[in-house]
Amino acid sequence: MKNILFLAVFLTAVLSGCNSEKKDKIILTSSSGNINSVSVIVDNELWEGSIGESLRNTLAAPVDGLPQEEPLFSLNQMPQQSFEGFVRQNRLFVKIEKGKEAGFKIFKDPYAHPQIGVVISGQNSQEIVDQISENSESLIKVLKNTEITEKQRRIRKSLKDDDKLEDQFGISMKFPTAYRYAIEDKKFFWIRKDIPKGNIEIMVYEVPLSAIDKDTNVVGQIIKMRDSIGKSRVPGRLDGSYMITEEAYAPYLFNSEIDGKFAYETKGTWEVKNDFMAGPFINYAVRDTANNRYIILEGFAFSPASAKRDNMFELEAILKSVKFQ
Repeated sequence: MKNILFLAVFLTAVLSGCNSEKKDKIILTSSSGNINSVSVIVDNELWEGSIGESLRNTLAAPVDGLPQEEPLFSLNQMPQQSFEGFVRQNRLFVKIEKGKEAGFKIFKDPYAHPQIGVVISGQNSQEIVDQISENSESLIKVLKNTEITEKQRRIRKSLKDDDKLEDQFGISMKFPTAYRYAIEDKKFFWIRKDIPKGNIEIMVYEVPLSAIDKDTNVVGQIIKMRDSIGKSRVPGRLDGSYMITEEAYAPYLFNSEIDGKFAYETKGTWEVKNDFMAGPFINYAVRDTANNRYIILEGFAFSPASAKRDNMFELEAILKSVKFQ
């Protein structure tokens, strides 16, 4: 009898625990929002003052390497009372809380999935501005990484299925079926997507480590490498014209990483020598020490009189998907 009573109590406790776990488990709705769109939750009067100015200077700063100024993120400001219901499903939001202890906090999936929420607080406007300034790099990084991941997720819905890059270079790259091979040979691959009034392009090739590491002028060696490839592989519309790195402005150079390997990231503008064509490019020189080479991954766009931020972001997401086999 005692054993039966013990078993009954045990089963009741287990079932109660299971029910409690089910109640505690919250199923999040899918997040929504355009790529690189951020909801900014801040009262109107603060948005019009120093806090709003600091947020705009940080989140809507010009994207590096574009020929015309375009913001890092498109901002949608709303007051606190509007941040309810379906609005909370936006994938990215930054919330300002005045009258609280100074802080900068990042929340993952608070109302939807995938979602990143950033709460910036302070007792007064100056404390909040200071928090924005001190954490600007972290703020941009977490928002951008979230959007790269989201863009790659969307790309995976319609992947081009082939192993040409793996056969030739020992790498894989995830890009959509809208892209096609324009040039294929054993040393150089050119992949293209047609867009309204233009194209976006990807080039993949390799160079010896010495091509970039021969001296400390890394950006100079990358420009020299790009211009050499442009002259031999990327002709312009006119005889004797070809793609080069824009001569008037040096490109931006950053240290980066692709699939755990060190990479130089270069952003700037290309132009066509002896012709009037230009546009933005992003280039990754990925150091593959084991094979004594740099794998060069480059994306560039040509779409006159059109915004280019989103096209270049798509190229960045594709290039960052590269894996070494």
